Amino acid sequence: MTIKNNIITLERLELVNLLADAIAIGGKKVLIETMQLKPYLSKSEAYKQYGRRLVDRWIKEGLVKLIKDGDSNHSIRIDRLQIESVASASNRVSFYKQKELCE
Repeated sequence: MTIKNNIITLERLELVNLLADAIAIGGKKVLIETMQLKPYLSKSEAYKQYGRRLVDRWIKEGLVKLIKDGDSNHSIRIDRLQIESVASASNRVSFYKQKELCE
């Protein structure tokens, strides 16, 4: 990826990966809207899926918002599409950093 004069140029593989992520998230949105997939993850489900350190970092950075129902003893939820979007973006950033190191 290069940026020149506010124009972003992507390599073919980068564009394919970006579109694949968008399609996957769009598919999950349809499943959520048709009630075939839960719209939220519990915090523990998010930890299992993405790892405690990553989830806590995303929360600390404000990338993922916690949804709390009621008082302190109620469960904490995380929007599924939000955390999956953050995870996809995080994977792309890691890919670009690794690519820069190899060049």
